[in-house]
Amino acid sequence: MNDSGEGAEHGARPKRTDARRNKETLLDAAAAVFVMSGVEAPVRDIAAEAGVGMGTIYRHFPTRADLIIAVYRHQVEACAEAGPALLATSATPHAALEQWIDLFVDFLVTKHGLASVLQSDNAGFETLHSYFLDRLVPVCTQLLDAAAASGEIRSDLEAYALMRGVGNLCIGADSDPRYDARALVGLLVAGLRRPH
Repeated sequence: MNDSGEGAEHGARPKRTDARRNKETLLDAAAAVFVMSGVEAPVRDIAAEAGVGMGTIYRHFPTRADLIIAVYRHQVEACAEAGPALLATSATPHAALEQWIDLFVDFLVTKHGLASVLQSDNAGFETLHSYFLDRLVPVCTQLLDAAAASGEIRSDLEAYALMRGVGNLCIGADSDPRYDARALVGLLVAGLRRPH
């Protein structure tokens, strides 16, 4: 393929855009299936959710680990991009923080099987964890700072500590159907508010 931009640029660009959109649709579908059924869900379920054949999934992601890592990175990016967008569109910074934490919980529930899939590749797991922190801690910090500046929450909160707390509350979600991590996380976020 000619990536220099010369010659066939006009014919190639729409295909690249469509391919990227199709890949994002596939990753969104895989994430939804992972939330419902875990990362060991059958590929046919992901294909059905995405409205594609199983061959399409294998063409993009030859192994389950490839698919899971791609979903992980896709969700990190979606979470990172959502923070500023929510701050711009929400009624208050605290409302933006609540909505962002809700997206973060979805992400955490999806990633629970990641460690077992990457067990043989500790360096790969560490790289993904660093990527996760580098992309999401600054976004959470921005949301916390905005909510603190508006007087809605205390100003001594650290993004990493909050994200770690949310993560810890999500740990039991996949093994106990009676455990409602989202409700507990909601209590945690509500508890960040300054007393009136």
